[in-house]
Amino acid sequence: MKQRYRRTVAILVAAMIVGLGSMPAAAQSARDILTQASFSDSDEASALRRVTTAYAAAGVALTRRPDDHEALLMRATALGYRAKLTGNRADAISARHQFEALIAQNPRDAEAQLALGAWHIGAVKKLGTIVGHAAVGAQRTVGFASLDRAVALGGDRALFPALSALLRLELDPRDPRGRALAEAAAKADVVTPIDRILQRGAVAILTPLRAGDVQATRKLASRLLPFGRFDDDD
Repeated sequence: MKQRYRRTVAILVAAMIVGLGSMPAAAQSARDILTQASFSDSDEASALRRVTTAYAAAGVALTRRPDDHEALLMRATALGYRAKLTGNRADAISARHQFEALIAQNPRDAEAQLALGAWHIGAVKKLGTIVGHAAVGAQRTVGFASLDRAVALGGDRALFPALSALLRLELDPRDPRGRALAEAAAKADVVTPIDRILQRGAVAILTPLRAGDVQATRKLASRLLPFGRFDDDD
């Protein structure tokens, strides 16, 4: 059974690499670069270099337009990803503050809500509830609330329920809300490459979920999240 799930992950990663590899380099935005770093690069050093490139690209955009929402969101996301890859506490806290600032400007910003929710749940998973709260201010309840707001605000795009499902199931493979979100994501609309990538993840996670395999569900959820292939907790 474990072999089957490993093959599933390998097939998904291969599909991601093929799809992302078709993007013209000249046309790549900070969002494109972060998508590649999250799901395509084969080693942490390469992923970190790409995240750094995306952070710089967002910074350049902000020198031209300081209120550029996309650049602000991508800069915060790149900073959060850099913290995930390096363990830098200051970067992690700064990323949270930037997500919070975006939400303060527009509480109905579904992507910022999703990013903040993912930040909290990712930090809780990595550091634990008590240490995560003490070290960087991570809170499970805040994370889940932000994820739910993102799903409610995000329309029928697969991105929102799919990422929320994987984050919940990584923490608790028996989470009924996580399973319901995965089921919804499997039928949701695909608008961007990241929708497609995460929808594939939601479809894949339904196999161990429906089989009642708790351990496989947790491991697969972890692997299907951004940079999850670098996790060494299994």
